[in-house]
Amino acid sequence: MTVTPYLSFNGNCEEAFTFYAKVLNAKIIMMGRYKEMPPQPGQPALPKESEEKIMHARLQIGNQWLMASDCPPHMPFPGMHGVSIALGFDEAAEADRVFAALSEGGSVHMPIAETFWAERFGMFTDRFGISWMINGAEKRPNP
Repeated sequence: MTVTPYLSFNGNCEEAFTFYAKVLNAKIIMMGRYKEMPPQPGQPALPKESEEKIMHARLQIGNQWLMASDCPPHMPFPGMHGVSIALGFDEAAEADRVFAALSEGGSVHMPIAETFWAERFGMFTDRFGISWMINGAEKRPNP
């Protein structure tokens, strides 16, 4: 079994995933648009302004996935609430780099700093409205 976070965006999924791919040294595997989707029985016709929006995107980060889409036109975007994407790094310097890049233009809730469990930890909401927690270099007990 795998668990894969699936994010919803308000029309900026492509911009967000392009940014995440760059910062996380990840690869966009798929980015399908609503105009590529066959008509859905019982659903209203797709508005013209939604055709270029992302119906499904998949980002490969190492051997893991992050998936997302723009909210479909018949489902208003409620915003993201109650969940964060947690990233763990073996090196504190890489945690610092990713924290700085992903949090730029967003809101930092807890600046990245040393904690009792890790050399680095910080929390923020990025400019796309996604909450993140960054852990770097787990502390090892002193012998």
